[in-house]
Amino acid sequence: QVQLVESGGGLVQPGGCLRLSCAVSRSLFSFDALRWYRQAPGKERELIATITSVGSTNYADFVKGRFTISRDNAKNTVYLQMNSLKPEDTAVYYCNALFRSANYWGQGTQVTVSS
Repeated sequence: QVQLVESGGGLVQPGGCLRLSCAVSRSLFSFDALRWYRQAPGKERELIATITSVGSTNYADFVKGRFTISRDNAKNTVYLQMNSLKPEDTAVYYCNALFRSANYWGQGTQVTVSS
């Protein structure tokens, strides 16, 4: 079993920044990769960023240069630093982990970008 708990969402103005956190109930080395997704109203959930067990990262084109995924192995926490936020970044953001062939999700944290 894996529990994922996201935090750090909120309301921010366009151009602003937020840092999301995902607290994981197991050692981060238990996973080949950890991911952030988001889902906007009326849209499908989409992959934003991936970080592997060795720290390699990959990003969706629409967040490259603005978002950064990172991990703190000592705290069992994955982060998503979001800069230069746009209204179209408004969504519920989810942390994801694949463990022993089962997909685990957090409850999500709402990010709203609006003036």
